[in-house]
Amino acid sequence: MKLIICAICLALCATFPATAQDQQDVSMDVLFSQLKEADDSNWLALEQTIQSRWARSGSNAMDLLAQRGREAIEREDLEAAFDHLGALTDHAPDFAEGWHMRATAFFRAERFGLALEDLRRVLVLEPRHFDALEGVAVVMEMLGEPEMALSFYRQVLAIHPRNADVKEAVARLNLQLGTNI
Repeated sequence: MKLIICAICLALCATFPATAQDQQDVSMDVLFSQLKEADDSNWLALEQTIQSRWARSGSNAMDLLAQRGREAIEREDLEAAFDHLGALTDHAPDFAEGWHMRATAFFRAERFGLALEDLRRVLVLEPRHFDALEGVAVVMEMLGEPEMALSFYRQVLAIHPRNADVKEAVARLNLQLGTNI
């Protein structure tokens, strides 16, 4: 009898949908696939959907810290942004967008080394984070490393081929470096 109950339980578990995290991961894979194949009619909506998903930490308290950090960046109160986003990254170290927002604050404060370190953490957590890849490219370009910048811009285009700013940057750096593609 015990074996029958175990078999029924296993069969039921197999028919239940995946966990919410598994479903989100799968749907993110689908969104990235769609973004790669997007045309002018839908790429912006896909980009915004992905960014919206990245912005959700899964915790109301962490989302509040993120909101406060974002607002502080917008009003150029970088010290407050560092406080809020430092707390966010301390309490939610697996939340890639927290690191991305803090990298943005560091970039605005011209603390490029710290920005790059936070962008590295973003990319460890979410290698497809096209905004973080673009951030690395921008910093590399500002630091006088156009070849590295071009490499990161190309990585963005491999994920998000409709990004007009990145396409312009690639064209500009190709011209500057005398490269092709």
